[in-house]
Amino acid sequence: MREPGFWYRPASFRSHMLRPLAALYGAVAARRLKRKGLDAGIPVLCVGNYHGGGAGKTPAVLALAKLLRELDETPVVLTRGYRGRLRGPVRVDGARHGAADVGDEPLMLSQSVPVVVSRDRADGVALAKSLAATVILMDDGFQNPAVAKDASLIVIDARRGVGNGQVMPAGPLRAPLAAQMARTDALIVIGEGHAADGVSSTIAGQGKPVLRARFEPDDASLSALRGKRVLAFAGIGDPARFFDTLREAGIDVAGARSFADHHPLTADEAASLVAEASGNGLTLVTTEKDLARLRTSEGLPDWARAVVPFRVTLKFDDAAALRQFVTAVLFKAREVRRVD
Repeated sequence: MREPGFWYRPASFRSHMLRPLAALYGAVAARRLKRKGLDAGIPVLCVGNYHGGGAGKTPAVLALAKLLRELDETPVVLTRGYRGRLRGPVRVDGARHGAADVGDEPLMLSQSVPVVVSRDRADGVALAKSLAATVILMDDGFQNPAVAKDASLIVIDARRGVGNGQVMPAGPLRAPLAAQMARTDALIVIGEGHAADGVSSTIAGQGKPVLRARFEPDDASLSALRGKRVLAFAGIGDPARFFDTLREAGIDVAGARSFADHHPLTADEAASLVAEASGNGLTLVTTEKDLARLRTSEGLPDWARAVVPFRVTLKFDDAAALRQFVTAVLFKAREVRRVD
C-alpha cells in the first residue's frame, strides 16, 4: 500500500470527508487497546509505532536484540509475519523460507536473532519460550492486545511525525493519538527534524524517556558504493528517507525508484531496473528489507546478486539511558512475576 499524500498535509478536503469513518475506526481501536492480554511468563518488550507505514521499527528491534544479548539475555523476536503465507507458529529459517512464506522483515531479522512468526501472537509465545527465550521482543503489535507487554517502545520519525494526526482512513494513525501515548513507555525519535516535537514533549511531560537515535551506515556498504553512481530502489514505508540517507552518506544517487511498502517486484519491474542501471552505468542499491523480499527458499534470483544492500544500524545518542530503561523494565517485570 502507498500512503495517501494527504495523510501528511495539515489540511485536506479528503481527510475532512473521511473523519466520520475515522472516528468509528478510532473508537474501536481505542477499546481494543484496553483489553488484557496473555501473560507470557517472561518479560515482553514491544517495538511499535503510532501509525501505518515505516518509521524504523526493524532497526530498533535489532538494536534492542543486541543490547539484550549484552545484558546476557536470550531474546526471541515474535511477529505476525506481514505478507507471509504461513500462519505459524513457526521459527523462521532462511534455508527453508522465503519472504513469500514469512514476510520480508522476519526473514531479514532472522539473520541476526531467532524469529517466530505467528499470525496469532499468543500462539507464538510457547514456541518462543521453547527456544530458550528469556525475553520476547515483539516486532510491531503495539495496538494488538493478544499478549501483555511489560514495556512498549514507540518509534517515530523526526521528519514525518504523525502526519495530520488523524486516524485511518483520514490519516496515518492506527488509533487515537492520546490513547496510544497513554500506553507508551518510551519514545524513540529517529533522525533530524521537528515534526515529532509535540509528541516528544507530551511523552517527556508524562515522565517517560524520549530517546534520540540516528541511522549509521555500515562501513562495508559504504566501501561497496564508494565512487559509484547508483540507481536506488525501495518498497518501504518511506522510500524518500532511504534515498536521503544514501545522499547524506555521500552516495551519488543518479536515480531513485519508489514502490509501495512490502511490494514484491514483478519480472517486468526487475527487468526495467536492470536495463536502466546497465544502460547508464549505474549500480543497483536497495535496503536490506527489500533484498530479503527478493529472496526465495532457493536464494536470490540471478539479477539480484549484483544488487548492493545498504545496511544501517540504529545508534542512540544516549545509549546508557536506553540500557538503564531496559534493565529497569526487566527487573520490574521479573519482580512482579516473582511476587505473584
